Amino acid sequence: MSSLPSMCPFPMVKRTTSPCTVTATFKPLSLEQPLMAIRNCEVEGLSFSDYFQQSRNLLIKSDGGPPRWFSPLDCGSRLNNSPLLLSLPGVDGTGLSLLLHHHRLGEIFDIWCLHIPSTDRTPFTDLVKLVETTIRSENSHFPSRPIYIVGESVGGCLALAVAARIPHIDLVLVLANPATSFGKSQLQPLLPILKIIPDHIYSGLPYVMSLMTGVPSRMVMSTAQKELPSQQTIIDISEAVGALFSYLSDFADVLTVEMVLWKLKMLESACAYSNSCLHSVSAQTLILASGNDQLLPSLQEGERLRRILPKCQIRAFSGCCHALFLEEDFDLVTVIKGAGFYRRAKHTDYASDFLLPSPREIKDIVDSARWLDVATSPVMLSTLEDGKIVRSLSGIPSEGPVLFVGCHNMLGFEVAPMIRRFILERNIIIRGVAHPMLFTKLREGKMPDLATYDVTRVLGAVPVSASNLYKLLSMKSHVLLYPGGVREALHRKGEEYKLFWPEQSEFVRMAGRFGATIIPFGAVGEDDFTQLVLDYDDQMKIPFVKDYVKEITEESMKLRTEIEGEIANQDLHLPILLPKVPGRYYYLFGKPIKTEGKRQELRNREKAHQVYIQVKREVEKCLCYCKMKRESDPYRNIIPRFMYQATHGLESQVPTFDLH
Repeated sequence: MSSLPSMCPFPMVKRTTSPCTVTATFKPLSLEQPLMAIRNCEVEGLSFSDYFQQSRNLLIKSDGGPPRWFSPLDCGSRLNNSPLLLSLPGVDGTGLSLLLHHHRLGEIFDIWCLHIPSTDRTPFTDLVKLVETTIRSENSHFPSRPIYIVGESVGGCLALAVAARIPHIDLVLVLANPATSFGKSQLQPLLPILKIIPDHIYSGLPYVMSLMTGVPSRMVMSTAQKELPSQQTIIDISEAVGALFSYLSDFADVLTVEMVLWKLKMLESACAYSNSCLHSVSAQTLILASGNDQLLPSLQEGERLRRILPKCQIRAFSGCCHALFLEEDFDLVTVIKGAGFYRRAKHTDYASDFLLPSPREIKDIVDSARWLDVATSPVMLSTLEDGKIVRSLSGIPSEGPVLFVGCHNMLGFEVAPMIRRFILERNIIIRGVAHPMLFTKLREGKMPDLATYDVTRVLGAVPVSASNLYKLLSMKSHVLLYPGGVREALHRKGEEYKLFWPEQSEFVRMAGRFGATIIPFGAVGEDDFTQLVLDYDDQMKIPFVKDYVKEITEESMKLRTEIEGEIANQDLHLPILLPKVPGRYYYLFGKPIKTEGKRQELRNREKAHQVYIQVKREVEKCLCYCKMKRESDPYRNIIPRFMYQATHGLESQVPTFDLH
């Protein structure tokens, strides 16, 4: 594999070694001063103008050489055990489709990009063999690590074709608007027309093709939406549009009918080849589909592929065009993390494969949940070691391991405001131990799409299991645990704030093993926001609803099958709720219960059970305190809160009851 010529407009390195032989120092992402990071966070890295400038040089000044791999040197410092990521280009062949994502991807992957010179005429089948040979070679060096293939458009077809040929190798496919639907494309009719098109008409084809991708309009819109001063916006738009038309103008000078015909025939060949072997693809696959794709019916194609491929998920981006990776609001790393597709071994380890959210991800998460703060105006109370209750989270230890143990409100309504407040006030990411239905579905059906829980995975949630709790505590994390599980989150009428805990006390022994601090807490407010109209008992009396509940329960992994009693009822259903005039949420984090130095003591089941009973009683006390004290809160109703914020500012902290 040879390097690109020196005319290349960006730094690259020749690929001659295996992907992970280069030693790199990785500095973990930090949450230090998150408020400053959130408020000042801007899109970092390169832009449309950089893409067009660098693509122009590669397309126009082609050296005529064969396809080859390169590694961008503008990538960040990757993890020492990073998996290999192969980037397969779209029809342009430059290999720069991930240019806007190089820095972030480079922190967690070893990136190789395939460059196909504009004058190259390597058949699609030979490209398949080239990529396959590379994968076989690299897999022989690191057989325990997955190899990622990110393919755009025709690159998506190439990825599928390769995956079908080597099903025994652990591959993860990330396909953006794959051209497997080229037969339905607006470009398909161009094949016969190009053979007879006059030269003076043909010269405008680059502009038409570019407009069809939606890139120019998206470029102008993204620049205009940055909320820059009007004069700076005009300058930025002018520069971006100038770079685009400079690129198109130079491209038109070297574009030939023969070249365009070859590209379209390549698409046609890639579409036919990849569709013929879809049944042989067993790789884990993530389809990224643009809803505003003017070239391909990508949303419909994504759904088709999801039904055919055995390990496939889809993420839709309604406002995006065909060139998805050039959307400045699109972050590929966030999408991969949110879908639960990032792993460094054969199987996903949600505990150890977790990557701290970037400042941009934190900003997006905090901003998206801002309305929750307005609606719930959460009162956050914590208890100091001397037993004093304060209105802040200062009673929470900064260093882990910390285990928060509480009682679920209906549908877990209390979780989002709580996690947001911990980020804003204490720079703490709380990692939840959650039901497996947030991570996997046994089969397709009526359960919510897994994309619904992408934010949960970005924030580091893990499927509930003893091994995952063990890993989180060993990593000194702040962990959120609800012993009551589904039965508590889907409680019946009159069971608000009632604990449904098992008799087992295993989490106490686990906490003692690592010297974790246990924080019992209570959250009150669900009855101030909703009224339960039809609960589980009501729904079981309606035959067709009863069948529906049984059906969706069977789509998810069942828990606590080994125990008996009411807590063993893990049936999934959607309770019917009526909204109320919003009240307020109240949280009290009780006095920390330390287990440090008690490892041997808590190995005794009887003593561990005593601590378990203590934690349970503290949670009940926290709930009683919040229910009692909220009665004297003059701002419990949303109307007086809005009036207060109207005079003191939307971000102001609304007063509450007297703590003393």
